[in-house]
Amino acid sequence: QLQLVESGGGLVQPGGSLRLSCAASGFTLGYSAVGWFRQAPGKEREGVSCISSSGGSTKYVDSVKGRFTISRDNAKNTVYLQMNSLKPEDTAIYYCAADPLYYGLGSRYDYWGQGTQVTVSS
Repeated sequence: QLQLVESGGGLVQPGGSLRLSCAASGFTLGYSAVGWFRQAPGKEREGVSCISSSGGSTKYVDSVKGRFTISRDNAKNTVYLQMNSLKPEDTAIYYCAADPLYYGLGSRYDYWGQGTQVTVSS
């Protein structure tokens, strides 16, 4: 069964950090580009960051550049999103997605996880 599972979300104060993980099972994540998305209450889902299958190329939405870093460990079948200097507006459910053919910040990924909640609040 193909599955993506996110973890690492939680409650953090403004200025704090979290590292999200996206672990794959049932398939080799290293053959796929992976994207991180988020959806806040009442807002549309947006692409936050993505990484190519090799890890040699990454993209970020402007609002997280310089604060978030995406990386991958293909040996562990896992992709990470390191989030620093978190702001209240980063509060959302964060999802990871994977696709062997598509790479970008759009939603055209075939496989999606269930999401993990990130709340930034004092």
